[in-house]
Amino acid sequence: MTETKLNADPAELKKFSDLAHRWWDPKGAFRPLHQLNPVRLEWIEGQTALAGRSVVDVGCGGGILSEAMSARGAQVLGIDLAGKPLQVARLHALESGASVTYEAISAEDLARERPGQFDLVTCMEMLEHVPDPAQTIAACAQLAKPGGLVLFSTINRNPRSFLFAIVGAEYVLRLLPRGTHEYARFIRPSELARGARAAGLEVEKVTGMHYNPLAGRFWLNADTGINYLMGCRRPA
Repeated sequence: MTETKLNADPAELKKFSDLAHRWWDPKGAFRPLHQLNPVRLEWIEGQTALAGRSVVDVGCGGGILSEAMSARGAQVLGIDLAGKPLQVARLHALESGASVTYEAISAEDLARERPGQFDLVTCMEMLEHVPDPAQTIAACAQLAKPGGLVLFSTINRNPRSFLFAIVGAEYVLRLLPRGTHEYARFIRPSELARGARAAGLEVEKVTGMHYNPLAGRFWLNADTGINYLMGCRRPA
């Protein structure tokens, strides 16, 4: 029996575990995620109605998006390999009354256990933190039902994204802790689309997101130069 290498970076897991206690502080280390969440939720609902859908949120962290989708009527399973953020997610769900199930498991292992069981797979702000994004993309594709949606969001790789997403966000404005992102792990839309197609997905939509740090606000637009979302579908 061949042992499967875990597609996770221990340094990345530790980084987010060390900050777990600040996950639900809207003015803390994850402030941009709180500001981003209404926009990505709006975009998700623009692709499919959430009410009654079975959803797996890959790389759910402390559960910000998972809880939001649950509040819209989805049956949500949030998965992550970072233990402390998952503990925070579970505790927050108890406090908020959110009906979300959380599990410490990789997307790859879950895809082997429950292939083709989800109407919607979300993988948001996660691909740029794993050693092999293509492996995660393939697992997300396997998790979706035939005809199901797989939605990604990540950061483009170019000089402008380095300037704004790393220098600006982490060092100048200090919106994120230093070292949150590594430029070499950013993913161009063409690379993500290629990985999605290799996994058997059809790419349906690519949308950019713009951020105004002075207003503390994200919005959708056509500029995919920095943050972007990609909607894919597993063929029926």
